Amino acid sequence: MKNRIPDLRAERAWTQADVAHRIGVSRQTINAIETGKFDPSLPVAFRLARLFDLTIEEVFTDA
Repeated sequence: MKNRIPDLRAERAWTQADVAHRIGVSRQTINAIETGKFDPSLPVAFRLARLFDLTIEEVFTDA
């Protein structure tokens, strides 16, 4: 699953650790999601979308 998390983080000058802390996961989890090694659970996907004030579809794509 592709995602826009690196770009969204860069727009806000946030590190992976910043995002992880804000949604309650590890930095390694954010790294794995960003690199496509791990697809987030639905609750984590919702927390990421809310964090960036976007819909899940605006953060993640299945293509």
